[in-house]
Amino acid sequence: MSLSPSAPRKDWLFWAVAAIAVLTVVSGLTQVFAPQWILALLAAESTATTNHFFGIVGMFMALFGGLVLNTLFGSPQQSVPVLWAALQKLGAVVAVTLGVRHQIFSKLALLVALTDLVSAVIMWAYWSRVRKL
Repeated sequence: MSLSPSAPRKDWLFWAVAAIAVLTVVSGLTQVFAPQWILALLAAESTATTNHFFGIVGMFMALFGGLVLNTLFGSPQQSVPVLWAALQKLGAVVAVTLGVRHQIFSKLALLVALTDLVSAVIMWAYWSRVRKL
């Protein structure tokens, strides 16, 4: 089975976005089922309220990651969900950075923000290429 001329290439950028999506699903599900563990890693307050809301954030992460996987491997190819997932990653950068600034998370959480920033750039690059097909 060959790709049509308008199908995106499955090169390193495609697979990088796919890996980001898988990691987003896994980390999101971890936040859903073990929010207290992640909050402890980030030296953040862990109460019933914070665990609940951190789990909600994780649910949306898992949903966005799944959406991107569906977009990448579904047919026909669509690029819009990748754009919105990249924007979600940028939103996470801002939210986590503000959490560190307000001393909700330890500075270790800046590694999470950096990972999300790199993910957003990779996803943006993929979206920019695919939307032109």
